[in-house]
Amino acid sequence: MKVDLHNHTILCNHATGSVNEYVEAAIACGTEYFGFSDHAPMEFDPEYRMTFDEMGLYEQWVQEAQIRYKDEITVLLGYEVDYLPGYMDDRVLKRPCDYLIGSVHFIDEWGFDNPEFIGRYDHVDMDEVYSRYFGLMELMAKTGSFDIVGHFDLLKVFNFFPRSDIRMLAKNALKAIKKADMAIEINVSGLRKPVREAYPSNGLLEEIAALDIPITFASDAHRSDQVGLFGDEMETLAHRMGYTQCAIYRNRDREMIKF
Repeated sequence: MKVDLHNHTILCNHATGSVNEYVEAAIACGTEYFGFSDHAPMEFDPEYRMTFDEMGLYEQWVQEAQIRYKDEITVLLGYEVDYLPGYMDDRVLKRPCDYLIGSVHFIDEWGFDNPEFIGRYDHVDMDEVYSRYFGLMELMAKTGSFDIVGHFDLLKVFNFFPRSDIRMLAKNALKAIKKADMAIEINVSGLRKPVREAYPSNGLLEEIAALDIPITFASDAHRSDQVGLFGDEMETLAHRMGYTQCAIYRNRDREMIKF
């Protein structure tokens, strides 16, 4: 992938490897713009994210990599922020950085993509859950706080799907994303998960393209050997959908890059 904006560090407590190892893996696979967007701190679910006190260390690591590798690759600084009403924090939302990815990992504090809580799927109506999930995506977009939508249909991670047409369930969220002028990432991590499919699905990506919503790309790597996996296939898919450019961000300003 020429552009790869969603990647993690050990500070999230569920990734391995150094910042330099990730950057060197990106250089090896021909990436030109590589972004770190580790899980931002929040007063909830602390075991899966950095602390507020670690934000400075995280930024220092990325800034050191920007200098070390400046002649080989552009390294960008972002945060992946969990949208969870009641837990949004200006210490993150107003932090100077290149971009913020808005993601939904929780529905009523249920971490639906965490295998520890997979049993809850046996006791829910999937149409209702998908409606609530995309409702949160819609609210997230309407805050105007974020630049990129993270793994748009993450809820499918364990192969649980709605009975209804997912495109209709996602319709209002996509309208809000379009109005907020956000980009949506093509995130390959789903290909490493039980669903064995990138986020978003091809059907949803068709809807995204029809709305002329910008895209970007993401390994969502938690190990350096995941950097760039399936990148060529995802760029080919995006071309098939009519895209020739993707988004990068510097200081929260979007630029479109040919790929």
